[in-house]
Amino acid sequence: MSTLLAIGSPTTELSPAEVEQHLSEALAKLGPRKKVLALPPDFSRFHSQAGVLTEMTWRHYGDALTDILPALGTHKPMTDHEISTMFGKTPRDLFRVHDWRNDVVTLGEVPGEFMHEVSEGKLDYPWPAQVNKMVRDGGHDLILSIGQVVPHEVIGMANYNKNVFVGTGGVMGIHRSHFLGAVYGMERIMGRADNPVRAVLSYASDHFAQDLPIVYVLTVVGKNAAGQLAIRGLYIGDDSDCFYQAAELALQVNFVMMDREIKKAVVYLDPHEFKSTWLGNKSVYRTRMALADNAELIVLAPAVHEFGEDQTIDKLIRRYGYYGTPKTLDWVKHDPELAGNLSAAAHLIHGSSEGRFNITYCPGHLSREEIEKAGFQYGDPQQMMQKYNSETLKDGWNAIDGEEIFYVSNPGLGLWAYKERFQ
Repeated sequence: MSTLLAIGSPTTELSPAEVEQHLSEALAKLGPRKKVLALPPDFSRFHSQAGVLTEMTWRHYGDALTDILPALGTHKPMTDHEISTMFGKTPRDLFRVHDWRNDVVTLGEVPGEFMHEVSEGKLDYPWPAQVNKMVRDGGHDLILSIGQVVPHEVIGMANYNKNVFVGTGGVMGIHRSHFLGAVYGMERIMGRADNPVRAVLSYASDHFAQDLPIVYVLTVVGKNAAGQLAIRGLYIGDDSDCFYQAAELALQVNFVMMDREIKKAVVYLDPHEFKSTWLGNKSVYRTRMALADNAELIVLAPAVHEFGEDQTIDKLIRRYGYYGTPKTLDWVKHDPELAGNLSAAAHLIHGSSEGRFNITYCPGHLSREEIEKAGFQYGDPQQMMQKYNSETLKDGWNAIDGEEIFYVSNPGLGLWAYKERFQ
């Protein structure tokens, strides 16, 4: 089957009607289906437009769409309000909850020898290809994996089989894939479609998931001239081809290559989307390659009230904090609990500046003591949000009281890099 639809360009702006028409025409090519499972992202990927596409899928299939399983990964289950906001009129009783600690099965195991090869000798553990049991055992004749391709800190470019093996994955699979990306080097991965983590997931797709009726529905989303979100591309297919086409466009749409380094960046975390540093540290991941040595990164985080969305991970982040790769790897060696939760260790690495630049967090619901213990500098949220007003700042360079800053209104939508740091 391969690619059913590939449409998009850096200037394309698909209307909702056009998106629905393209989606319906592509799905019609698959022939009639009796039992369909949709795997969209959760509310943390609201801007992906996957909610709209899921609602369109429901309109297309009607009663044949029997289950919707948001690909939560380690995130908290969606609330009724989040579901109605993201998925519109899609019936509430179609939604299921993924439990990454209990509701998984293992399709197969990527051998340690392959892990050793792709990690350049840094790791040699096997990797279990885990998915929610509904994916394997639900009896569906179509599984639609829906989401956005955008630069990502763990997998280089988000989505495709990550939505299946991580979004509906289990403890060991999530921990070990995240840790692989961290020890290999986040800055060697971000913005690159091919990397060790993708290689491991693609090995699993090729060897263990060939009998699953998975079709990918992938968007590329960017802002238009008016500052509004626009669907720049839509790609639908059952193999890697549609992903690579989407990834190529996402680099053009979502990757900002800077001709000079940023000395002071201000990143705003939308309170509807970012409520933890687990998600909010996209402010660190996505700007780090654009920041100069000794630069200051100010994170405006009015709704952040916790570190990890999972209770165990939150506890580990609070215990150790973001103090860089060498210390984190040493902690993993000496703490069995951290070694048993490697995605937490990976997150500690991802969220650290490695001492190269300064991070000032301005959280609405975490104390100075909590922030400083985690390794960040604390900024008063009211004072900082008054000085750096998200209502008046524009994305990119701004002058505030004679000071030049670079403003990012949503770090989840892109990747910023100084050209000499992206080799």
